[in-house]
Amino acid sequence: KNIAVLEVDEATIRHITPYIEPKLFVFTNIFRDQMDRFGEIYTTYQLMLDGAAFAPSATILANGDAPIFNSVDTPNPREYFGFNNAEDSEMMAHYNTDGVLCPHCQSILHYKSITYSNLGKYYCPKCDFKRPELNYAVTALNELSLTGSSFDIDGTSFSIPIAGLYNIYNALAAYSAAKFFGLSTEEIQEGFSKAQRVFGRQETFDVEDKEVMLNLIKNPVGFNQIVQLLSYEKEPFSLGVLLNDNPADGQDVSWIWDGDFEGLHALNAIDTAISGIRVEDLGVRMEVAGFENMKVFKTNAELIDWIRKAPTKKVNVLATYTALLDLRKDFAKEGYLKEGMNG
Repeated sequence: KNIAVLEVDEATIRHITPYIEPKLFVFTNIFRDQMDRFGEIYTTYQLMLDGAAFAPSATILANGDAPIFNSVDTPNPREYFGFNNAEDSEMMAHYNTDGVLCPHCQSILHYKSITYSNLGKYYCPKCDFKRPELNYAVTALNELSLTGSSFDIDGTSFSIPIAGLYNIYNALAAYSAAKFFGLSTEEIQEGFSKAQRVFGRQETFDVEDKEVMLNLIKNPVGFNQIVQLLSYEKEPFSLGVLLNDNPADGQDVSWIWDGDFEGLHALNAIDTAISGIRVEDLGVRMEVAGFENMKVFKTNAELIDWIRKAPTKKVNVLATYTALLDLRKDFAKEGYLKEGMNG
């Protein structure tokens, strides 16, 4: 049978659901993102639930490691996926982590394990709120590298040619949805092996003799995961960072102060360039993090020329959405990649 998979904006679900009959809603995560548009994460979640309420018989398949997805009752049946790969120990999330208050009694949540940010095996020390039982789980992390990840889901080994814990969550969500619709483990393994890097998500290509990797940044949690990803890089690299504040980027760029630029500074970058509409704000943040002697460019042409002349073979570029879009167009004009969202 044919199955349509639609990626829908959180605020748009309620406008689409009345016209279709979904069988499954997949909720992966909610972090502070485009706060000038959505407000806080609980507002975003309510928009999602408003949309799901138009199809109360459809199952909500949610990330069980995210406390927000277990915070309110829903008319929809629910299933959960998450990580069950670590031994239990006592821990708490970083003090600047959002979404770690118990929705029942407002106490600070504790954890038996944390994957990143507020995701993990949470529980409230003051009441009975805790992570729900998982229907699908990552049971082992076998290898994490800059080129891919190997892991077990429900005791079976899988690999994806894409790096990062956040992409293992994406793979787990895909596995869970596939199992919901009756696909076999072998079919899922084959699908994972064909996964491709797309627009701004570890997208790699050559600029002359330089190997360039593009990564989209747009909120603190995503930025920190890119920093974690780049920590797998063993060779020295050159670093470009671009910050815009167009509507598609989110016009409030204060999120950069919650991003781990200090962790980025601790990596192997030996030459750094910055650009974008909000380059002055970006420069201040990076100076505070310890960066020195940054090159500041006003145009993509200057940035691309810097990449050609970079002192390292590898160049990592982090950019907000519209900055990345414009930069890709200029790379395409120079013949370094094809236009379009999939390179």
